[in-house]
Amino acid sequence: MDMWVGILLLITYFLLIYYATRGGNLMIGFLVMAFLWVLIGRIPYDIAISEVFEKSAETYGMTATVVIFGSWFGRVLVETGIAGAIIRRTVELGGDRPLLTTILVSLVTTFIFTSTFGVGAVIAIGVIVLPILLSIGVPKNVAVSSFTLSVGAGMYVNIVLFKQIQLFFPDVAYNGPYIKFGFIAMAIQILFIMLMLTFNLRKGKVNYAWAQPTEPQIDTTNVPAISFIIPIIPVIMAIAFKWQPIPAMLLAIFLALLVTKKFSSWKTAESLIQKTLYDGVADVGLLLGMLFTLAMFGSAAGKNAHIFQTMLSPIMPKNALIIAIAIGMLAPLALFRGPLMAWGAGSATIAILTGLNLFSPQLLLPLIYVSTISMAISTCPTQSWNLWAINYTKLSIKDFLKTGVVWAWLVVIINEIIAVNMFK
Repeated sequence: MDMWVGILLLITYFLLIYYATRGGNLMIGFLVMAFLWVLIGRIPYDIAISEVFEKSAETYGMTATVVIFGSWFGRVLVETGIAGAIIRRTVELGGDRPLLTTILVSLVTTFIFTSTFGVGAVIAIGVIVLPILLSIGVPKNVAVSSFTLSVGAGMYVNIVLFKQIQLFFPDVAYNGPYIKFGFIAMAIQILFIMLMLTFNLRKGKVNYAWAQPTEPQIDTTNVPAISFIIPIIPVIMAIAFKWQPIPAMLLAIFLALLVTKKFSSWKTAESLIQKTLYDGVADVGLLLGMLFTLAMFGSAAGKNAHIFQTMLSPIMPKNALIIAIAIGMLAPLALFRGPLMAWGAGSATIAILTGLNLFSPQLLLPLIYVSTISMAISTCPTQSWNLWAINYTKLSIKDFLKTGVVWAWLVVIINEIIAVNMFK
């Protein structure tokens, strides 16, 4: 009987993959999958009501709060002028050398997104970064890809995003062995961004044909150099002092307002705090809806784990290196919310892999995280801020994919091998 139940579960799994890659609404898709897996898996009514559809969402509420604070922090960095001032100072250092300037801007973008989160923050930084890069002759496909890959690189140590992957692997700690891997993986992605830029910005490859509006004027009057460290304060507090993310981000928000003299007028500070919080919540509202239904589906998947263990354990490779290489070679399946993207059809892949009990959560988390970050978040046009950058620069999706995917693919393969050697 379990065999037929497992077959039905796998059929719905492939239907989810198809639905996700066709651009379906994932909030609805995960909710429907939760219902289907409750019914197919014959999960008892009382457990379905109390655990799958209630407790899972309640438990995820803690992570949702972290997401909101991360998005708020991103808005504060933008509205206080700190993010813009860092980028402007970086461009001044690069001078009229497109390659050096673009590398420096990519490093700064990565630095900012080590703790900043939210589509609003990415767009706010993008409207500063992209016009600058295009105005110094960087081709728009290279400018967009370097920007999105840089945002993705920072996400390897971004505690807000990590809290979301913990939905699947609650026993894996940010401050544990993972953070060492996160910095190594981030460095690998930065290295390949530099290689991509060096390859594409060879002599004669610059192009001064940018006709879009210039970057917005940034008031940096009250942005001292000491404020440039603020974007990484939440990461420092989490690693060095074992702070939880919310107090770490509250400290960073307070310092951002303090050093930029926003507290000189209480009304100004009050207005800015309300505006940035409101915008931050709005930025992640739909994301939270999707994550809540994802938690429901994850709970239903967990209740069916024993079925996958019975079906697939005999045929699944037991060697972690084989799994890592397979994920690396198949990394483009993370595109378009496919089966290697954690917050897409990959949620079901995770459910199957964890249900098999063949590999530890400490290993599975980075194996899935790598393809999700380097391929999906960094180069997929269905990622909200990537799609914005494509539309903003009037770049074709084809050119966007041709420019970044190959480099991201190499990053995935290398980081998968590093992960399996660190966590096997």
